[in-house]
Amino acid sequence: MRAKAVALLSGGLDSTLAILTVLRQGIDVKAIRFHTPFDPSMSDKSSSLAEKYDLDISICRPGDKFLDIVKDPKHGYGKNMNPCIDCRILMLGEAKKLMDVTGADFIVTGEVLGQRPMSQRKDMLYHIDKEAGVSNLVLRPLSAKLLKITLPEIRGIVNREMLHDFSGRSRKPQMALAAEFGLEDYPSPAGGCLLTEPNYAYRLKDLLTYDSAPSKRDIDLLRTGRHFRFSPCCRIVIGRDEDENTAIESMSESGDYLLKVPGYGSPITLVTGEITDKALKIAASLCARYSDAKRCREVDVVAVSRKDTFKLNVTPADNEMIDALRIEKRKTEKISKVFTA
Repeated sequence: MRAKAVALLSGGLDSTLAILTVLRQGIDVKAIRFHTPFDPSMSDKSSSLAEKYDLDISICRPGDKFLDIVKDPKHGYGKNMNPCIDCRILMLGEAKKLMDVTGADFIVTGEVLGQRPMSQRKDMLYHIDKEAGVSNLVLRPLSAKLLKITLPEIRGIVNREMLHDFSGRSRKPQMALAAEFGLEDYPSPAGGCLLTEPNYAYRLKDLLTYDSAPSKRDIDLLRTGRHFRFSPCCRIVIGRDEDENTAIESMSESGDYLLKVPGYGSPITLVTGEITDKALKIAASLCARYSDAKRCREVDVVAVSRKDTFKLNVTPADNEMIDALRIEKRKTEKISKVFTA
């Protein structure tokens, strides 16, 4: 009977190379792909990989479990709001469940020793495995020769000599191995988890400060447009281009208002939460400021909800209003741990 492995597949180059390294040893691989609200808006190569190598991919959506560790990670955050250690523990725990169900022999990841300072130190890799209940069962093919021998190697399932000794942040070894496998179309290392991006993390911190159990829609909104907080219970989101306008409009819900300046190039402006007349007036002023009518003394802004439509006559917002309301990380600010009641 052929040996089996469960592999964490991120859609990036490292996890792809790790899987291919194991496949060429004649081992069957079932990949597990995690989808979270914080995945970047980048093309996912997983489907083409599955087709090319006849790879079976299982999709896992950790949902509330993932949001819980983002709100209060046992091992803390990275530079922004990325709970990398707790995230890895969660993913390996889910992979262990799949391993048990499918009768697989071990787990494969694309981690490279020293590539990330928080979660990919040698001592931390072993700690993560222990916390997830998978000690000695996780094979990291790209750095295996620099790590202690694992159970599949001891059992002769995996030939250690066919593994690698990559370390650090250089991509040259991975690019050379990709060429060896004939891989050409693979993503750059940029565009990782949104939680590592300062402004996104700042917006998420703001959201969780005022809402400890946000909806999926509210989390999805964070990746789009300019964000402003009118009050603890009211936010304003303004599109920056046509694509964002379309996205914001599509995420509008009952009770929201959508604003636009007619007759001019204008952003779509979403007002959501507990909406007052003053909130709509401020949102209209912001909408006018980011429209092509921003130099006009007075601007008519149309406000539309599912119940009514009306016009607001406003003066475009000044810099003072923007600075007071915009949810944006300043250079001198740091992302601190989120507090929720």
